Amino acid sequence: MKNAINWFEIPVRDLNRAQLFYEQLFDAPLTPQEPDETGSTMIFFPADLENGGIGGCIVSGPGYEPSEKGALVYLNGGDDLSVPLSRVEKAGGKVIMPKTSIGPHGFMAQFIDTEGNKLALQSMN
Repeated sequence: MKNAINWFEIPVRDLNRAQLFYEQLFDAPLTPQEPDETGSTMIFFPADLENGGIGGCIVSGPGYEPSEKGALVYLNGGDDLSVPLSRVEKAGGKVIMPKTSIGPHGFMAQFIDTEGNKLALQSMN
């Protein structure tokens, strides 16, 4: 197994608000998809899937409920997670754990997005 994670879905209530939040957080566009047969709509994060990259999306539809409880997804904080972390509150989210050392694994921080999900960022710097 190359990676423990190969896909993630972040549930949202308001797709437009969530898309704007994550585009501001990562300073990169997300790609919308038409609703599928279940009535769910996904908007994809940038990912190089053809070269082994790990992808994910924000999703709204039946069975998707944002939460601060449950699994914690660590998103890529880039070269220095201070950069995207500095955008969290400007984009409408809330930092709940500042940049914190995790020893040889770099740094992490936690935040609540505009939809009420608790997520984390991780980077080596």
